[in-house]
Amino acid sequence: MLPAPKALVKVPSRRSGAAKWREGRGFSIGEIEAAGLSVSQARLLGIPVDKRRRTAWPRNVETLKKWLVDLLEGGGRPPEPTHLKVVLVKRKRGRAFRGLTAAGRRARGLLSVSYGRTHNYKFKRKAKERRLRKRHEATRGLGNMLRVARIVNETKEKNKD
Repeated sequence: MLPAPKALVKVPSRRSGAAKWREGRGFSIGEIEAAGLSVSQARLLGIPVDKRRRTAWPRNVETLKKWLVDLLEGGGRPPEPTHLKVVLVKRKRGRAFRGLTAAGRRARGLLSVSYGRTHNYKFKRKAKERRLRKRHEATRGLGNMLRVARIVNETKEKNKD
């Protein structure tokens, strides 16, 4: 694998004189376009891109062009793409939706005059519905199979009579 080239940037100095160079975060958009690539192509080739830089140093453009020629001549594979991985995280719902306020508990049916702040009555009712197979959790993934089996059994019983 051919390693991605490193961008060089000038180090700011207080004194006038010879400029010092160091490795930068990535190539500027101007340098990438001067080398004949777009930003998306550069990222697919594994070239680091620094969107914040505005300078386009000829030194970096020459480094990029030389690296591209080496890559095209068969010097190796390019590194992995440098696209950011997107991770989506669901936001926490509001306090009322989670049942953390009186209004939220009331909306979810967790408040009752006789039971106070408990939800035991609701749990018992759900457990009974599961036992009688009225709730969807009892038939998770087997909904259609159980319905079809029930219909088949009913028709067999009718045919016996």
